[in-house]
Amino acid sequence: MINLETVESAGYEIMKKAAIDIPADYLGGIKEVQKAETNTLSGYVIKTMVDNYEAATEDRRPMCADTGLPRYYIKIGDDAPLSGGFTGIERALRSATARATLDVPLRPNRVHPLWRTEHNNNVGINAPEMEWSFEPDADWVDITTVHKGGLFGTDYRMLFPGDGIDGIKRFYLDTLISFGKRGLCCQPAIVGVGIGGSKDTCMQLGKQAACLRSVGNRNPDKKIAKLEMELKEIGNGIGMGPMGFVGSSMVVDCHIEVGFTHTGGMPVSVHTFCLSSRRATARIHASGEIEYRTDPQWFTPYMRRETVEWPST
Repeated sequence: MINLETVESAGYEIMKKAAIDIPADYLGGIKEVQKAETNTLSGYVIKTMVDNYEAATEDRRPMCADTGLPRYYIKIGDDAPLSGGFTGIERALRSATARATLDVPLRPNRVHPLWRTEHNNNVGINAPEMEWSFEPDADWVDITTVHKGGLFGTDYRMLFPGDGIDGIKRFYLDTLISFGKRGLCCQPAIVGVGIGGSKDTCMQLGKQAACLRSVGNRNPDKKIAKLEMELKEIGNGIGMGPMGFVGSSMVVDCHIEVGFTHTGGMPVSVHTFCLSSRRATARIHASGEIEYRTDPQWFTPYMRRETVEWPST
């Protein structure tokens, strides 16, 4: 049985892991762009970033002074034996957030948008955000936390079918150049691109693409995978490096996710993760055992299904 005490314990632990420990895939990606960076100042900044990551892990302290906005992605197996229901999971994760904010500590970034009041624990109205997904033939619950900056690094544009792939590339370039010149993102970053869906779905897909796929993971559609690599190369060719300095290390990786959309449009969103790329996942098995990892494994074949029915194994 998966009880709420186990859910809260797992949520609390991944809050600590996400805030402190860089995922190995992202650290590897940073070291690869570090090798390719030819600008002396940008190379020095990346080296300082890596040194900071190592110090954070050694000292068990958050890797960045701005610990972002904690949020959760929850994937429920059809056969998961839950005790307490979905609202119980929500309460357990809100409690884990409040405790971790005090203990890690996380910066209490959440305030009321109008009155600027806060509870000093990153919990409030619609906070932390929780997105849900479901998985057939599974008896586990996956809980992923992502601590992403909540101010900048995101843009949206409604394109049209006639704009085609070239229009996507143009918007992508416009966005990254604007972000870099105005200091609206913390690069080098994983960049997520959402294409299709309605406007809200498009934004969700882009953020999930940035935050919930590991460096080196390619979209199973070979044409989309090719476009991911093209956009990564384009992003690193605009002449910008870390923190907006001259360089060639804007993009650690680029991920694209798509959704069927209205026949008359082609909405596109672009999202940059932070140079901290804070994410961690816990899988709670039916037995109550918890496994921890850094690859969320969010985009399963079931998530990308096109059919009405899904074949049961």
